Amino acid sequence: MEKDRLRARLRALSGDCRGATAVEYGLILSLVFMAIMTAVATLGSSVRDRWDNIAERVTSL
Repeated sequence: MEKDRLRARLRALSGDCRGATAVEYGLILSLVFMAIMTAVATLGSSVRDRWDNIAERVTSL
């Protein structure tokens, strides 16, 4: 009796795709996060270099 319930439960779980969808969304989210962090790091470096250049020009006046 209990084996039948266990088999039915395992069959129901094997057909469930919600977990796979959550994993896919998690992977997409992590890729978007990595792209944003790369852009912020690149932009931050560029902005810092620009402000350093401006500071050099102001101090040389």
